[in-house]
Amino acid sequence: MSALLEARGLSAGYGQAHVLHGVDLTIEPGQVVVVLGANGAGKTTLMRSLAGLLPYDGELRVDGETVGAVRPDQMVARGVSLVPQGRGTLTALSVTDNLRTGAVGRRDASGVQEDIDRWFTTFPRLAERRHQVAGTLSGGEQQMLAIARALMSRPRLLLCDEISLGLAPVIVQGLFETIRGINEEMGTALLLVEQNAALAMGIASYVYLLEVGRVVQSGAAESFAQSDSIRRVYLGY
Repeated sequence: MSALLEARGLSAGYGQAHVLHGVDLTIEPGQVVVVLGANGAGKTTLMRSLAGLLPYDGELRVDGETVGAVRPDQMVARGVSLVPQGRGTLTALSVTDNLRTGAVGRRDASGVQEDIDRWFTTFPRLAERRHQVAGTLSGGEQQMLAIARALMSRPRLLLCDEISLGLAPVIVQGLFETIRGINEEMGTALLLVEQNAALAMGIASYVYLLEVGRVVQSGAAESFAQSDSIRRVYLGY
């Protein structure tokens, strides 16, 4: 069986500024992977490249097929969806309309409505605010909406870039319980970039350590959790 997503020698950046330098990464179907790294290591650049938001050099494969230069909608069509850093909601649209935009490439109207109902059940606070403009939601509610919106395309791989940023611990705990449940119940693979490394490591099976745009270490989450240096720098104990 082919890996769900593979990056080989992935390099990317902004204009003349190169941020990623030959990154290799593999995600298997249903796997939960976390990328650790200090601020400026290139984590968000990696996520944006995988989602089709940035041009890159190197090779990107989905289901064993090289995809070449792609747009975000093409990656969504291949089953890869991004929850971007900073919420990623359409603030002028209602909660329900945000969810509908997440399914813009789908043609199964009844299935789209089923998924809207599913995510309203998963996130009851969104259901209570279904007609409310997204820009008036709290930070936690906007993050719930960003996750639900990304899931409306029924992705096989969900890229989550700092979903806990700026949120209260109780909200963060709930979000991680939700995405763990999505992984376990639906088989959706997860790639996590997360400031709360301990929480991310708690649901991950594999870890990549990114430093200055390069993968310097990778392995099973258990081995990372047992490393004294990793624990001190990234896990805080």
